[in-house]
Amino acid sequence: MNEVVLKIEGMACGMCEAHMNDTIRKDLPEAKKVRSSFKKGETSFLYEGEFDQQKLLAAIKETGYECKEITVKPYQKKGLFAR
Repeated sequence: MNEVVLKIEGMACGMCEAHMNDTIRKDLPEAKKVRSSFKKGETSFLYEGEFDQQKLLAAIKETGYECKEITVKPYQKKGLFAR
């Protein structure tokens, strides 16, 4: 499982966050724990395997936002009972 973090430009409110989350879920239905923060300018989600980054960038651009950076790293479970 990988954690994907997108640096998004153009989000300004909670509705922007919801719009971005919907875009990710529509383009990548297998994505888990999709969340966005307009204050941080980030959207993150968990994904197993590879995905078409160019297709995702195009979907984000269609919504009126711009993805400045994509970071993919192995997911490290956090919390009290993490292994």
